[in-house]
Amino acid sequence: MHQDQGSGWTATGLHWQDGAPHLTATDGRGRHARPLADGTPVAWRITGPRRCTGAHTERGHRPCPHRATVPAEGTVSQCPPCQNADRGLQLARDRILDDGRAYRLYLAWFAPGLLKVGLTAAERGTARLLEQAALTWTFVAHGPLPAVRRAELALAHARLARERIPAAAKYPAWWGLPAPAERHDAVTAARTRAHRLLTEQGHDQLELLTDHPVTDQVELFGLTDGAPDHYQQVKALTDGALLTGRLRRPIGGHLFLDRPDGPPLLLDTRLLTGWTLHPAPGAPGCDGLALLPRARPAAEQDTLF
Repeated sequence: MHQDQGSGWTATGLHWQDGAPHLTATDGRGRHARPLADGTPVAWRITGPRRCTGAHTERGHRPCPHRATVPAEGTVSQCPPCQNADRGLQLARDRILDDGRAYRLYLAWFAPGLLKVGLTAAERGTARLLEQAALTWTFVAHGPLPAVRRAELALAHARLARERIPAAAKYPAWWGLPAPAERHDAVTAARTRAHRLLTEQGHDQLELLTDHPVTDQVELFGLTDGAPDHYQQVKALTDGALLTGRLRRPIGGHLFLDRPDGPPLLLDTRLLTGWTLHPAPGAPGCDGLALLPRARPAAEQDTLF
């Protein structure tokens, strides 16, 4: 992102467009989207205050009318009024009961024992599954929002899948993923159970998608060989922080950054939103970051000797 040293660009998030990841930012007049790929170099100085990133409404993105500040730490980058106006949050909080659009019910696999059920507007395609770093997934059913939401709740109440899986639960799975065939079979079997349950319960307003393909995104996210054995997770940013290095392929909304002065960093880009980014060519390394060391667990011994 190219901008003068004085004003900078305010980060507004990592978004997947047409199956490709882009980091978006605004200078107050327009929005810019930078494609991200394996090996993309970055050198940013991060400054505050951290400001609300606005809301996504029926008419598109709306900047925060108050230019409100938000807490420096955490993944929330919207002030309360913008959260209330945000269409995605309204859907998640069941404040929109029906909007006339078609929706799809999906199953997303993140690890053995971590299967999520969710819904997404049909017009969004597969963006939702890319954004949340689903490793393997399939669509289960299609229909109006009320019917799809009832089906989502039915599968969650039957404990076939969870409605929410926190990001922290996903990271450990990246070290030891089962083979592609095992991931495929787990999602296929779960879909069969889901269809049986929905048929038994009489969800007649749904079209069950019995032949929809199972999609695997492990290679797309660069996780074929797993996550780095050792890395440091960014827990918080501070005013004046430096981020420099080369990006690996984005994993949903997460970035691994190979830096020149230490082990790779893992950044949840929700921590970046609302901060202002300035070019920092020639910066010596990374600084001003709260970090949590992470390491691949040692293999368990089969015997005592």
